[in-house]
Amino acid sequence: MHLDQLNDLMLVYVAYFVAVASPGPSNMAILGVALGHGRRSAVALALGIMTGSLFWACLAAAGISTILARYSGALFLIKMAGGFYLLYLACKSARSAVATQARQAGTEPRMKGTLLYRRGVLLHVSNPKSILGWIAIMSLGLRPDAPPYTFQAILAGCTLIGLSVFIGYALAFSTALMGRIYARSRRWIEGTLAMVFGYAGIRLLLSKT
Repeated sequence: MHLDQLNDLMLVYVAYFVAVASPGPSNMAILGVALGHGRRSAVALALGIMTGSLFWACLAAAGISTILARYSGALFLIKMAGGFYLLYLACKSARSAVATQARQAGTEPRMKGTLLYRRGVLLHVSNPKSILGWIAIMSLGLRPDAPPYTFQAILAGCTLIGLSVFIGYALAFSTALMGRIYARSRRWIEGTLAMVFGYAGIRLLLSKT
């Protein structure tokens, strides 16, 4: 691999790390599940989110984004579904914030891993902005002179980075210390989650993409 191609890959990895590590609906969803339902549930959600991210990555690399761009109706439906799903998460967090009885972190009945996995996939697949991010990332690495294995290198590296970040959030926020913090600050945490999900949902619904 030439030095220029290696630099392109490093740029892709850095860009992807910044994107997935930054606070956003996906990371906030993992935080909420980790605090409320425990480690296993949060990891299941994280795996679903990563799967949704890779779905858009493969479509972006295959050039499906060009086809989707021509069918604005499809993107509109995806955007509506994603926006309303984020608003649904906002309502759930808001109800928890105003609940009179505080719950201890990790003490709620554990949700089924398959259900949380599907929710994670839906959270990412229903956001058309995800594919725009992947188009930008792929354009950094998939240059005309790039070797055939470049896509595999991008996918493998970004998968490792994404899993490290998402599962890292799941593990960090399901510790006993975070549980005690959550028990003392439940209303503030759930209220913050409600605002983040609500803002993201409204912004997605009103966006032109």
